[in-house]
Amino acid sequence: MKILSSQAIRTVDAKTIEYNGIESHELMERAAFAFTNYFIEHYFIDERVAVFSGTGNNGGDGVAVARMLHMAGNTVKLYIVEVGSSYSKDCLLNIERAQKAGVEAIKIGSVDEMPNLEDIDVVIDAMFGTGLSRPLSGLAKEVVQAINTLQKRVVSIDIPSGLFMDKPTEVAIHATETVTFQIPKMALFLPDNSQFVGRLFTVDIELDAKALDEAETNSYYLTKDDMAHLLKPLDKFTHKGLQGHALIIGGSLGKIGAVTLASKAALRSGCGLVTAYVPKCGMIPIQSIFPEAMVVQDDNMHTHISAISYSIKPSAIAIGMGMGQHSDTESALRKFLKGCTTPLVVDADALNILSKHPDWLKYLPPGSILTPHPKELSRLIGEWSDDFDKIERSRLFARKYNIIVVIKGAHTLIVDTDNIYVNSSGTPALATAGSGDVLSGIIAGLLAQGYKPIVAAQLSVYIHGMTATIASKEINSRSFIATDIINNIGKVYDSMSTR
Repeated sequence: MKILSSQAIRTVDAKTIEYNGIESHELMERAAFAFTNYFIEHYFIDERVAVFSGTGNNGGDGVAVARMLHMAGNTVKLYIVEVGSSYSKDCLLNIERAQKAGVEAIKIGSVDEMPNLEDIDVVIDAMFGTGLSRPLSGLAKEVVQAINTLQKRVVSIDIPSGLFMDKPTEVAIHATETVTFQIPKMALFLPDNSQFVGRLFTVDIELDAKALDEAETNSYYLTKDDMAHLLKPLDKFTHKGLQGHALIIGGSLGKIGAVTLASKAALRSGCGLVTAYVPKCGMIPIQSIFPEAMVVQDDNMHTHISAISYSIKPSAIAIGMGMGQHSDTESALRKFLKGCTTPLVVDADALNILSKHPDWLKYLPPGSILTPHPKELSRLIGEWSDDFDKIERSRLFARKYNIIVVIKGAHTLIVDTDNIYVNSSGTPALATAGSGDVLSGIIAGLLAQGYKPIVAAQLSVYIHGMTATIASKEINSRSFIATDIINNIGKVYDSMSTR
C-alpha cells in the first residue's frame, strides 16, 4: 500500500472527484461517514461528544461528523475554532447542514471562549489536516494546548491537529487515537510523533483506484495482502536440499542463546537446512537444545569466535548474534566479509564492529541486510536531529553501500537504495530479549529459500510482528518471549495463506 505526501493526497482527492463525477463535498461526506461509522462501533451512544473543527476542509469533515453523530443519537457540541481569514466552501456548506439538523455551531474566536468540558466524555479533533504548512500559533496553539490538558479521550480525524507531514512537530493534539483516511501517512508511524498519534486506525473513504494507482511515491506500507502475495507456493515434490541452507554465525561464552534463537527461527521460517557456526563453548548447548541444527565450531577458541572457516555452501548467512567484540572476532569478521559473496544478514555485534571500522562496510556483498536497533543505527550513520533526518541518513547510507537497512522499532522501517517500507504488524510484546536475533534468523531463512533480499526483509518483519498479534490471544504481552515468536511463525503462515 502506498504512503503518500500531502500534495499527492490532494492530487488523489482531486482525481477521485474528477473520475467519479462527484463534487468535493460528496467526497467529504464519504470521509465523514466512514469516521462516524468507526466512532459508533467503538464508542457508546450515550457518550457526550465535543467536536472541535477548523475553518478549512478538515474542519468541514468535523462538522459533517458532528451532524451524523447527532442524527445517530449522540449528544454533540460543535465548536468552530476561527483561525484564518475565511471558511472553505465545503466547510460552510456543512455548517449550514449541521444547523438544519439541529446542531449549533459555537464559534471560538479567543481562548477566553474555550468552553468548560467537564461534562464531555470524548473530544473529536478536526481543526487541521494534512495541508498544515506552519507551526501552530496564537488561538490555534492555545486551543490545542487547552485540549491537551483536559484528561479526556481525544480522537483525531485523519491526523492530529498541528502534526506536520514532512518535518518535526513541536505542538499538536495529543490524541488517544487517530482515525486516518485510507492513505497511510509517514508521519503517523514515526517514534517522535507517538505522543501525538496514539493508537492508529484506518478507514476506507472509497478513493478512486485509478487515482491511487497513478500516485507516485517511494514509500510503502506493508499490509497482510501485500505480504501474502509475496509468499512462494510450496512444491509437493520439494525436499530439504531444495529449500535452502542457512548458516548462522555468532555466539560467545554466555551468549550462545542468541545464535540458537536465530538458528531455530531460520529453520522455522521454512528453509531446509540450518548450520550454526559457534565457538567451542557453543557446540554442546546448541546440539542439546536444538537437535535439528548442524553445528560447526571454531577450533581455535573456546570462548569466542577467532576465525570463520567452513566447507559447506550455504544459500544465505546471518552473522553477529551474541558474537561479542573481541579483537580476534573483529579480525575474523573482516576476513570473512572480504571473501563473502553469499546473501548476508548483519546484526548485533557484527554491526557494532562495523561501526568501529566503517571502512569495512565496502566489503559487504550488494544487497546485504543490516538489522540495527536505533542505538546501533546511530553508531553507523551518526546521530540524527529527528526521525525525518534519520530516514534520510539511512537512505543515503543504503545507497552508498548498496545495502538494505532494517530499522527495528514499533513500526519497523526498511530502507533500500530507492524506497522506504513501513511494517504494519507487531505489538509491544516484541520488546523482549532475543527478539532481534529471531528476526535475523527469519530473514536468513527466507534468503536461503531464494527470496530476493528486499522481499525477504519485507516478509520477515511482517511475519515477526504478526507472531505477537496472533499469540496475544493466548499469551499476555508482558509474558511474551523470543521463543514464542518462533513457535508462532507457522500460525502466521496459516493466516497469510491464500490457498
